[in-house]
Amino acid sequence: MDSGEKIKAKIKRNLTVTGPQAPSIKELMRWYCLNTNTHGCRRIVVSRGRLRRLIWIIFTLVAVGLILWQCALLVLSFYTVSVSVKVRFQKLDFPAVTICNINPYKYSVVKDLLAGLDQETKNALKNLYGLSNIKSRKRREADVPQSTEGDSHSKFLNILPLMVFESDDTTTEATDLLTGRKRKVSGTIIQKASDVMHVQETKKTVGFQMCEKNGTSNDCATYTFNSGVNAIREWYKLHYMNIMAQVPLEKKINMSYSAEELMVTCFFDGVSCDPRNFHRFHHPMYGNCYTFNGATNETILSTSMGGSEYGLQVVLYVDEEEYNPFLISSTGAKVVIHRQDEYPFIEDIGTEIETAMATSIGMHLTESFKLSEPYSQCTKDGSDVPIKSIYNATYSLQMCLHSCFQRHMSEKCHCAQYSQPAPENVSYCNYQKHPNWMYCYYKLHQAFVREELGCQAICRESCNFKEWSLTTSLAQWPSDISENWMLDVLTWDQGHKENKRLNKTDLAKLLIFYKDLNQRSIIESPANSIEILLSNFGGQLGLWMSCSVVCVLEIIEVFFVDSFSIIARRCWQKTKKRWAQRKIQQGQSSSGNPADLTGCDNPTCVLDDDLPTFNTALQLPQAPGSHVPGTPPPKYNTLHIERAFSNQLQDTEDPEKP
Repeated sequence: MDSGEKIKAKIKRNLTVTGPQAPSIKELMRWYCLNTNTHGCRRIVVSRGRLRRLIWIIFTLVAVGLILWQCALLVLSFYTVSVSVKVRFQKLDFPAVTICNINPYKYSVVKDLLAGLDQETKNALKNLYGLSNIKSRKRREADVPQSTEGDSHSKFLNILPLMVFESDDTTTEATDLLTGRKRKVSGTIIQKASDVMHVQETKKTVGFQMCEKNGTSNDCATYTFNSGVNAIREWYKLHYMNIMAQVPLEKKINMSYSAEELMVTCFFDGVSCDPRNFHRFHHPMYGNCYTFNGATNETILSTSMGGSEYGLQVVLYVDEEEYNPFLISSTGAKVVIHRQDEYPFIEDIGTEIETAMATSIGMHLTESFKLSEPYSQCTKDGSDVPIKSIYNATYSLQMCLHSCFQRHMSEKCHCAQYSQPAPENVSYCNYQKHPNWMYCYYKLHQAFVREELGCQAICRESCNFKEWSLTTSLAQWPSDISENWMLDVLTWDQGHKENKRLNKTDLAKLLIFYKDLNQRSIIESPANSIEILLSNFGGQLGLWMSCSVVCVLEIIEVFFVDSFSIIARRCWQKTKKRWAQRKIQQGQSSSGNPADLTGCDNPTCVLDDDLPTFNTALQLPQAPGSHVPGTPPPKYNTLHIERAFSNQLQDTEDPEKP
């Protein structure tokens, strides 16, 4: 191939192109706007006038912004749920019912253990309010031992001093109840809430002081109460827990009420039941509690009808004469309705049953099924919660919170709170083994209330749970007309002697039943799916830009693939040019003849890495000695008129001519 053909081939090879292989981003964008199916982009290029072009640019940008906004909302709302409520009428399983006497232990049995504490409590009431004649039941009053003055008189007040604050001097000084002297109060003063409402402000505020004694410091915290009732009860409760924590479990079970003593009569679904249908478990603050239809049953009982006649009917004997006057301020029992595999948290969700009353509790069953992550923060079985349960029961939020608090108690106080089950290899707190447990307990309790322990953030609600909505109603029981004969019959059933006839204030009737057999199920399901999300994306694209998924692929190819290719090619060309110039400069410094380095003998030859266009290619000079094809000049002698047949053939010549 001669040099002319080579130049033609080079020009054809390097002509300016359009489309995805355009040499500049501007040409690429122009080609895209002219060939895309999105109408707004095409109108930007073909519109006449700057105003129209500006308007179409604004419309297109607004449409793109709306698409991005709507698609972002669709993505953010992808993990939403739809809630459906289903109501079914069917035979329902009866829940587990746990019943506890409010009084944990018989006072006649524990009075020897609490004799010193009771005597100091009476002395404190006498010094505070002048109450010198504190009486309870006559039968008990004769048996209450009287402590002598001495070490026992100040034993509990030395451990936990009771102090009296004047109304205008609650932050500086207080009167020590033991010595009667005023002392300066140091440390933190915490005002505790009161369950007794006062119309007028009291002149005296009662509290007690807890101090941490570790040999090097004496950090104290003072707790004050607006009501003296709450102050005395709280002070008594702390010492009570300290004493009972040292009593073996078997002995405490014997000091509490048996099922035969607590249950007088029992009916379920119209059939008689007895204490053998109740399972006992021991609660530290409520003594022996009994669960009906619990997890130990071989078969879970169910009811086929709604109404009070087809539920559980129990008459309870609470024995008010055996109540501790300083620990318990009300009379009755507590009942908890829960699942068979759940732990009954009596102190949290228990319902109190009044004596001399018939308490009817109507139930509605609601079962909830929630979606776990990423739809919500609930947990299925508690395995993903970093708190090890101290209860042998299924996971629940209350169980996690109590377990978390007990773990903090065992780690920081080196003992367990008495009102809850203790973790493995951890003993209950008592002052003899753990001198600072009261201070540590109250400090942790305040941190727990202020959510500083992190338990509320760690513990999560269960995804699947059953909840019984309760409706409680009360009626006088027994009535005045039937009181005499009913109490006589119940006394005979209980096996008491005539001189120990039952009193109606010792009895309470409990009725638990389904109001109807409608089970309501609340079910969460995903509101969106991948198919719905893609469909919504397509609707937004078609509404605002009249494009489809193929258009989106074109946008990705042009704006990302082709644009980056152009930028990379230009960067490579600039790098290549700088590298060539550097080689030329190095060659000139070594030989001084740039032609030897370039290999171009033609002095008019100029190195240029830019691609030639058609116009620049026509201006290239001809190489010396090269033949450039072209149109030859005309032969003007062919325009002369010649005689026809000037050269004749031999056989056509005239023989007569010489």
